[in-house]
Amino acid sequence: MQAGMGQDRVEQAIGRIERALARIEDAAGRASASAASADGALKEAHEALRGRVREALTQLDGLIETAEAR
Repeated sequence: MQAGMGQDRVEQAIGRIERALARIEDAAGRASASAASADGALKEAHEALRGRVREALTQLDGLIETAEAR
């Protein structure tokens, strides 16, 4: 009878491990989707910043040309 009870405990432990693994996989999937969304937002912010820097450099070039022409 002891061997059967030991086997039950092992099966219960394996079941708990499998359920925990499923929760970890679910959480990782949600984190991955969230990270992909954040990456997209970061790329958009980066492109916006690049545009603003490009505009600022164009203005600086104009100021330098004006100053040199004087």
